[in-house]
Amino acid sequence: MNKTGDQPLWEKNILKKTVNWFACLGLLFWAAHAVAEDESMSEYQIKALFLLNFTKYVGWPADSFAGGGAPVIIGIYGEDRFGDALKKAVEGKSVSGRRIIIQTIATYDAMGKCNILFISDSEKNHTGDILYKIRGLPVLTVGESGQFVDQGGVINFVEKEGRIRLEINLDAAGQANLQISSKLLSVADLVKGKAR
Repeated sequence: MNKTGDQPLWEKNILKKTVNWFACLGLLFWAAHAVAEDESMSEYQIKALFLLNFTKYVGWPADSFAGGGAPVIIGIYGEDRFGDALKKAVEGKSVSGRRIIIQTIATYDAMGKCNILFISDSEKNHTGDILYKIRGLPVLTVGESGQFVDQGGVINFVEKEGRIRLEINLDAAGQANLQISSKLLSVADLVKGKAR
């Protein structure tokens, strides 16, 4: 029996595991911010690392994957300015046992098969049409043009004071049946809408 005021061993173990879990989460986001602030990295190297991290902090419905071993697909629509930065960022990585693959997207049908769809600002004149065509599908749409979240995109990259920042549209995420982690929301400059 423990003395008064002593904590049982099982409570100490649970507390220790909880603290370790939160510390790991904190370190992941600290690392993402440290990388984002690294001025030696190019804009698209930083965006590539954000896209990789989105796979960890966004939840998709189970039926959005073809099967248990189906990969997470990041699609690029429009001009691809990543070079090999995105390929290098995801190389050898997996999330929840799913490998991550990159695809160049050329058709609306192919867009709906992505888990993440990055829409280049080369398509800014067509963004509204693109987002309309895939509305309601479980696709995390990510853009880099001025009115992206206002047009119904989920996450937008914006540059502020020489740094890449995030804007998030929770209403669009809800329409796509996506769950955005509070950790990801906490690093956004702008959060539009409400969580469902």
